Amino acid sequence: MSAEAALSTGLAPYACHPSRSRGRRFPEPDAPTRTAFQRDRDRIIHSTAFRRLVYKTQVFLNHEGDLFRTRLTHSLEVAQLGRSMARSLRLNEDLVEAVALAHDLGHTPFGHAGQDALNACLQALAGTADAGPAGETWGFEHNLQSLRVVDALEERYPAFDGLNLCFETREGILKHCSRSHALRLEAREPGGVAARFLHGGSPSLEAQLCNLADEIAYNAHDIDDGVRSGLLTLDQLDEVPLFGRYRERALAAHPHLQGRRLLFESIRLMLSDQVYDVIEATEGRLRASGVASVDEVRQAAPLVTFSEGMRRDSRVLKQFLFRSLYRHPKVLETTDRARQVVTELFGLYMERPHELPQAHARQPGLARAVADYIAGMTDRFAIREHQRLSGRVLFP
Repeated sequence: MSAEAALSTGLAPYACHPSRSRGRRFPEPDAPTRTAFQRDRDRIIHSTAFRRLVYKTQVFLNHEGDLFRTRLTHSLEVAQLGRSMARSLRLNEDLVEAVALAHDLGHTPFGHAGQDALNACLQALAGTADAGPAGETWGFEHNLQSLRVVDALEERYPAFDGLNLCFETREGILKHCSRSHALRLEAREPGGVAARFLHGGSPSLEAQLCNLADEIAYNAHDIDDGVRSGLLTLDQLDEVPLFGRYRERALAAHPHLQGRRLLFESIRLMLSDQVYDVIEATEGRLRASGVASVDEVRQAAPLVTFSEGMRRDSRVLKQFLFRSLYRHPKVLETTDRARQVVTELFGLYMERPHELPQAHARQPGLARAVADYIAGMTDRFAIREHQRLSGRVLFP
C-alpha cells in the first residue's frame, strides 16, 4: 500500500486528501514514498526562510534572552497543537503541519513593529517616482509575504521560483488578505488562493485549524514569556478568568506548588482544555453543517471553532496581554527602536541600491526588492546592517 493510500483510509470525507489536491502551479511527478502534503512540509523545513525563524522575534527581541520564544519555536508549537487536534478530528495532519510551519515565513525582523515600519515605508512611496512598476508598493503584510516567500522568493529549484507548494498549503498560509491585495493576487492567479476573499467562502478545515492553533499557542507562550521577563506576575494573571481557574485547579491538586512549576502546570491545563474545547465544538458544528467534502467546507461558514464560553475567555486573555504585555512601556521602548532600525534601513537601501545582494538587486521594482530583503532579515542581522550602514548603535 502506498503512503497516500495508507493515509487516506483514516481521513474524514471532509478532510483534504492529497490525491484530490488542486495541484501545484508547476506540475511535477508524484514522489514515490511521500504524499504531496508531506513533500510540502519537507520543502518548508529545508527552506532558507524557515531557518531564519530561529532568530526572529515573537514578543521579546532576539538579543534579550535565550529562553524567550522565537518565530521558529512558536511555529513548532503551532504544528504540535494543530497535529494533535487534526488527529482527533480525522483531518490531514501533514497538511496542518505544513501550514503551521510556513505561516510565519514572511515575518519581518522585530515582529509586528518591523512589519508596521516596512508597511509605512512602502505606503509612503505610493504615487511617487520611486514607486516602481504598478503594484510594487502596495504595502506590506506578513501573511501576504509568507505566500510571496513560498511562491517567489525561495531559490532552490532549477525549473521555478519558490517552493511550488500545493494549492491547499498555499491556501492555508494566506489566512488574511485585504480586498485590494486579493484583487492583485486574483489577477495573477484567477480562481486561486485569494478568490475566497473576493467571493466569500472558507479555506479547508486544516487551514482553519492552524489559524486557531496559532491563537492558542501564542496566548499560552506569551503568558510564559511575560512572567519569565518579569513584566507579568501570577497575581495579575489571576484576574484573567481563563488563566485564574487553571491556577486554582493546579493548586487544588498540588497545594504546595509554586514558582515556575505552578506556572507551567496552569498553562498545561489551560492548553489541554482549549484543545479539547476546539475538538468538541468543531465536531458539533461539523455534524450540524452536514458537510461531506472539501468543496462543501469551502462553501460553508468557518467550522473550526471554540465553544462560545471559551471564545469569550480567550478574547479577554488577548485583551489582557495586549494591555499588560504588548503595550508595556519596556516592550514599547524596544519596539520603537526596532521600527527606527527598519525605517532607516529602508531609506539607506533606497539611497544605496548597490548595497543589496545581487539576487535582490535583479528584481523589478527597487522598493519591493528592498522590502523583500529587509523582511528576510533576522533581528540580529538587521541590527548589524543598520549599524554598518548608519554608523549608529540603537541596540547596544
